[in-house]
Amino acid sequence: MPKVRLATVWFSGCSGCHMSFLDLDERLIELAGKAELVYSPIVDIKEYPDDVDVLLVEGAVGNTEHLHLLREMREKTKLVVAFGDCAVTGNVPSLRNPIPREEVLRAVYGEGEVPGLEEGAVPKLLPQALPLHAVVRVDRFVPGCPPSADRIWKFLQGLLAGRRPELVGADLRFG
Repeated sequence: MPKVRLATVWFSGCSGCHMSFLDLDERLIELAGKAELVYSPIVDIKEYPDDVDVLLVEGAVGNTEHLHLLREMREKTKLVVAFGDCAVTGNVPSLRNPIPREEVLRAVYGEGEVPGLEEGAVPKLLPQALPLHAVVRVDRFVPGCPPSADRIWKFLQGLLAGRRPELVGADLRFG
């Protein structure tokens, strides 16, 4: 049986979901036997490949670079997973949403030239930070801030075994 082609990415967020992923510890060895990591910030791969089976997306969609990359990833991926509360709901990155983008950027950069208002070396900040499902179809949701390594492992085990995860209370169940 071929290995599952797994990718991860993080957008507007803190990288805590990826830290929990790394907290799988020795379970990463078992995962490596069943999945090939084909794109991730924790490996040095620059281009998002074709034919990805599962993509874990951490963080909200906060700028035009995130927006374009997420749309490309959706086209090239069978199963897109909102990974953590920022991806699921917008969570902390969306706290800026009531404040006009220009005010946010001026508070950060001060007066004068402010990156992020227009396209340039710094991607243009979107008017609001968005959860993934506001931009593309999302197939699965793994909530948590961050989700625990155990929750991630249960989710991945179910997917790798071909079962559909179902959220039940604070835990995951597989049918």
